Amino acid sequence: MSTDFQRAREALGARLRELRTEGGLTGRQLAERCGWVHSKVSKLENGRQTAAPEDLNTWARACGAPRESEDLQRRLRGLETHVQSRRRQLADGHAPIQEQSVVEYRKTRAVRAYEATVIPGLFQTPDYARSLLTHNASIHQTPRDTEAAVRARMKRQEVLYEPGKQHRILLWEAALHALPCSPVTLAGQLDRLAGLVGLDTVSLGLIPLGVPLTLTPRHGFWIFDERLVRVETISTELRLDDPSDVALYGRVWDRLNDAAVYGAEAHRVLARARRVLG
Repeated sequence: MSTDFQRAREALGARLRELRTEGGLTGRQLAERCGWVHSKVSKLENGRQTAAPEDLNTWARACGAPRESEDLQRRLRGLETHVQSRRRQLADGHAPIQEQSVVEYRKTRAVRAYEATVIPGLFQTPDYARSLLTHNASIHQTPRDTEAAVRARMKRQEVLYEPGKQHRILLWEAALHALPCSPVTLAGQLDRLAGLVGLDTVSLGLIPLGVPLTLTPRHGFWIFDERLVRVETISTELRLDDPSDVALYGRVWDRLNDAAVYGAEAHRVLARARRVLG
């Protein structure tokens, strides 16, 4: 969990404690009014649990300060702007997230990104995307809206052909060998990548296995117009808009780019992965 997120959660907890004490309530009394176990009050006040929007409404009413609910909701929105639960995002399936991503990409002129283990959604074939989305729905135990999500992901790829946009994407060679799908599907996906090399709006760099590196490839990240960085983990999505964070990820991207190959050399790396598949 990011330090900034935890500090924001603790600050929200401190405000909740103020409201409770201003209302003349003990933690146990507040829990009884809310219909909660006492430990929930303690966890929220000490920043050990993230409040749900309805928790904040209930808290404000129980403290006799319903007008404070709006301020509490604003604080929660600010907190979740930076760290968003994948469980909450996927509550209605994968399609809504894909549709939201379309909006993000449409308003962005320049993207820099790095992926270490997976072909990015902007470049995926429908079959490759279908395999990934099916696995994700299974592991997250979310609604199976795979076909709608695939259609939305393909819709997002229209930005690749919009004049004036730039997509500078780095891939570690390991992502070309990972098999979250059948070998036939991966072969088609590699062919798709080969067809993107040289596209006016796409700069695809591949980082070969065994190439000297000044830092080790870790998690993937996406930089949007030098204003926002998005990082996905298994359980959360980080949205970092602090200029120092954006600059840090920019420097990391530059280091990785120094090790990448393009053009004919990138085609050779793709051909090597294709030969492994037979």
